[in-house]
Amino acid sequence: MSRKPPEYDVDESRLVVGRPKDWAAGIPGVAVSLKRGVEQMGVGRTVRSLKVLNQHNGVDCPGCAWPEAQGHRKLAEFCENGAKAIAEEATRRRADREFFAGHSIAELADRTDYWLGQQGRLTEPMVLRRGDTHYSPISWEDAFSLIADKLNGLASPDEAIFYTSGRTSNEAAFLYQLFCRGYGTNNLPDCSNMCHESSGAALKETIGIGKGSVSLEDVESADLLIVVGQNPGTNHPRMLSSLEVAKKRGARIVAVNPLPEAGLLRFKNPQNVSGLIGRGTPISDEFCQIKLGGDLAFFQALGHLVLAAEEAAPGTVLDRAFIDAHTHGFDAYAEQVRDLDWAAVDAATGLPREQIAEVSRMMIESKRTIVCWAMGLTQHKHSVPTIREIVNVLLLRGMIGKPGAGVCPVRGHSNVQGDRTMGIWEKMPEEFMSALEKEFSISVPRKHGYDTVDSLRAMRDGRASVFFAMGGNFVSATPDTKLTERALSSCALTVNVSTKLNRSHVVPGEISLILPALGRTERDVQQGGEQFVSVEDSMSVVHSSRGRNAPASEHLLSEVAIVARLARKVLGAEHPVPWEDFEADYDRIRDRIERVVPGFANYNERVRDKNGFVLPHPPRDSREFLTATGKANFTANSFQAPRIPEGRLLLQTLRSHDQFNTTIYGLDDRYRGVKDARRVVFVNPDDLTQLGIADGALVDLVSEWAGDEDRTAERFRVVAYPTARGCAAAYFPEANALVPLDSTAEISNTPTSKSIVIRLVSR
Repeated sequence: MSRKPPEYDVDESRLVVGRPKDWAAGIPGVAVSLKRGVEQMGVGRTVRSLKVLNQHNGVDCPGCAWPEAQGHRKLAEFCENGAKAIAEEATRRRADREFFAGHSIAELADRTDYWLGQQGRLTEPMVLRRGDTHYSPISWEDAFSLIADKLNGLASPDEAIFYTSGRTSNEAAFLYQLFCRGYGTNNLPDCSNMCHESSGAALKETIGIGKGSVSLEDVESADLLIVVGQNPGTNHPRMLSSLEVAKKRGARIVAVNPLPEAGLLRFKNPQNVSGLIGRGTPISDEFCQIKLGGDLAFFQALGHLVLAAEEAAPGTVLDRAFIDAHTHGFDAYAEQVRDLDWAAVDAATGLPREQIAEVSRMMIESKRTIVCWAMGLTQHKHSVPTIREIVNVLLLRGMIGKPGAGVCPVRGHSNVQGDRTMGIWEKMPEEFMSALEKEFSISVPRKHGYDTVDSLRAMRDGRASVFFAMGGNFVSATPDTKLTERALSSCALTVNVSTKLNRSHVVPGEISLILPALGRTERDVQQGGEQFVSVEDSMSVVHSSRGRNAPASEHLLSEVAIVARLARKVLGAEHPVPWEDFEADYDRIRDRIERVVPGFANYNERVRDKNGFVLPHPPRDSREFLTATGKANFTANSFQAPRIPEGRLLLQTLRSHDQFNTTIYGLDDRYRGVKDARRVVFVNPDDLTQLGIADGALVDLVSEWAGDEDRTAERFRVVAYPTARGCAAAYFPEANALVPLDSTAEISNTPTSKSIVIRLVSR
């Protein structure tokens, strides 16, 4: 019998707004963690599930990619949102065949994302054909045959798109890309295209590898941490514990963000007494409340001031030995930033010049500096140049390849970095492709595939007609919601490998399949015995994850098994890849990864170490930079900042504290003081006065983009909030409808979800 929660629909009239918090975690974090666990799992299952979460040889949290300590770990090595993620996956609620029989596709399409997610675990494969009113059960064999018939009937393999979520394991991701390339396409879009693609593009060009260069130990031993465009308290709360350690060791922390975020103000660590009943630890020494999109100007100004300090006291500020030995392009960069337009910096950042000068002084005094960032930097038109500027200011002081210093892009999904390492990318380098061919005696295509934005264009234009998603919630994760829904609906076949019901399941193609997979917390038993998988965190540490719970249904397959069985059906029994062997024993997959992917020597042995192992990172390990110049590259970037017409605001999409990516756990945003609603827009009170709109008014949000039609998201409540002037914020996925598909970052093609020009229209 299905167990369902109360059927909450989001109704903005129920909105309650209180004062924003100036601290994060503490007793409320513990209480909410336990409450959600017991509601979804029951007491016993909650205890069993949480005690192995992020522990040695336990379950890697299916939430964020923040790393675990290498040595001793606390009894509760998880955060509030990690506990919510486990509760959602290990829930006792079920969306089974009786559930689908009782809910038509039309009814499900009218439900909120929150309601859909709260119905529980999927239990068996389901199919919906054009004209059907309800999903109905289908056998695994018939589902694979249906997919194979569609794929093998296409005029070209490039008419199929294979999307990947960031929580797919290394083993499943490697097999998935191997199947897709064996089938004949590089159409492998993934969630990285929409989040940290800008980071990878900038870092690959400047330091030779598109990954962060620091370890957890570096973060905790830094003198100065600059946290930019990031909200650790909600998006990766365990980062606050590391910031607290750094702070107690004497580090100074600068927060750069349009909104004041509770976690960067004060942290009440629930792991100690002072965090539970005391005032906690103040985190930020300096809060730079920057305007959206002003970060490039901010870092150019910092570089200008560091160079000016060197000119005032030659030989005392720059690390000339490092610059001369390990970098290229310094002179062109220095010439660019010396001629800085301070009036333009003022307008772009909204920051006092004295505050920027104070941050530059901190950088000059620091011997170990790290800059951390997330999607607040990566989802602008000029995101790649902005991240290049971060690298520039770090190179000035030799802050790459030394303890306690470096770049730290903080990934937002547990194995999104590992998926890319395993080959989930539409344009993998030739070395990888050649290694695949040699290892498996197959031919793989070299033509670059579609990323996420180009996949949507291809479906929209009829150039792709099969969409297969390995996890995730594509509809709610992508921009331009109405266009996305039309694109998917035009497909001949849509397939979603999922653990729970989500919005993508109710936007079907001509035929739609839901394939239910094992969750990270569940035992995975194959012919070769009980299996484990591996993941890579934000700091290049690869470690194992082993589920302990009984599967939610006897009809579930692991992601590895789904890929292997589909590949056999599509590619045929004579295909040279031993798919059956891979499904039976994941060690055999890791043996092959070892021979294809650099850094994975002795994979099976090293991943069984309780701490896993760290992948090579030449800039960090030896100050070796595998760039076109053979050195770390300074770059000269033209000044860029958004221009906002009179009477308009610049909107960013963001998460509430009660969600992870597109998964909505509840309707409250405790840290921002919002209760029981999600369709809200945060606006500075002075901007509301200027616009003549009252706090609490009901408005439509209308986005404007040059040369295109306006897009509207209806019925949002205005919340007066201390964000930067001229800026606004609203939750995704509700505000994704406002992001034009063709508004993307230069080079990375990432949707510009943090810089949407909008107007507020009163209802």
